This record gives sequence, structure tokens and C-alpha cells, in this order.
Amino acid sequence: MTGSKLDVLRLPETLPIFPLSGALLLPGGRLPLNVFEARYLAMTDDALAGDRMIGMIQPADPESAEFNPPLQKTGCAGRITAFMEEGSRYLITLTGICRFDVASEQPTERGYRRAVPDWRAWAGDFETDEVKLDRPRLVAGFKRLFQRHGIETDWKAIEQAPDARLVSLLAMIAPFGPVEKQGLLLARTTADRAKLLIGLVEMALAEVPAELRH
Repeated sequence: MTGSKLDVLRLPETLPIFPLSGALLLPGGRLPLNVFEARYLAMTDDALAGDRMIGMIQPADPESAEFNPPLQKTGCAGRITAFMEEGSRYLITLTGICRFDVASEQPTERGYRRAVPDWRAWAGDFETDEVKLDRPRLVAGFKRLFQRHGIETDWKAIEQAPDARLVSLLAMIAPFGPVEKQGLLLARTTADRAKLLIGLVEMALAEVPAELRH
């Protein structure tokens, strides 16, 4: 896909960003968010009044306590596709559109941060992705991993998902840390992400849980 095609898509030239450690949004994925901090309530209000786009991105240091910590280079933009107000908080769902690199940041508006996104490296997010994966191996590994972590999910719905959707869904809900989540975000293709997922799951299953160590 060429830069001119990206221009036709009219992706925004600036993007409000929501830094959140451990959160993963992928193109086509759906990420529910509980928004309660004042600056992010303002961000949501402004997004709803405009193009409904918000960029999810992780802090570069997951342990940082800074008010505005340095960010990872790459995040994923999503569009607000569901919204509900509940007391002093918003419950929203972002549907992933395209990954972006942070070219620069603009002065904060109403407390939240805005980035100038560079979409060019991720134009392939709009292409149909060929998926080749060992589906039984991936699902079996996740069933064991979720059982170990006590995570309940609707396996019937998950197993009915098409391959690309299955990979995105499992990547987003996987009980992995910020570093692994960023690696999954940066996987160039869905097939690459599937291979990485299988590797991460099997590495996690090979580790002996602390309670079983002597």
C-alpha cells in the first residue's frame, strides 16, 4: 500500500494518546476501557466530538511513576465504537484501526497528551493478511495457560473465530507482561504474531509455578 492510499483513508494528523502499561490493542481487535481519570474523561469527550479516534500506547518503562512518562515508539489507534456513562466514569470500547509510530508530541490539551502519528510503516494493517498457523497447538496451549492462571473464557466462541481474529483475540487477552505485549504489537503480520504467541505460551507453560518449586 502506498502513502497516497493512506492519504485517501484520511487518518488524523494528530491523535490523543492513552498511555496504559500492559494494554494491547491490535487492528480489528476490540479493547474495553474503564475511563475515570479527569484528563482521560476530557480526552474521551474530545474524541467523541471529533473523529472518535484514540491512540493506545505503552509507557517505555512499565514501572515509571511519572505523570507523563516516556512512551514506546509504536502504538495502535482505535475508534470508539461503544460508549456508556456510569456515574463519574466512562465505559468505552476501542476498535483497532491501524498501528502508528510517534513522530512527535504536541503540547497537552486539557491535561492529556497528543501525538503526531506516522502511519507509513504500518500501511499493511489495511491489507488482507494471509494467516498460516498451527491452530490446534495454539488453542491447546492457551487452554492450559488459562487454566493455570484461573482465567475463564468462552472457548466455544473463541474456537469459532476465523484464524486472524483468533490470533488477535488471544494476543489481546493473554496474561503476558508489557514487554511481551509490545512484542505482539510489533509483529509485522498475523502469521508472525501467531508464531510469537505459540512461543510465548509454550515458554510460560515450561516455567515451573512458584507454588510447585521446592
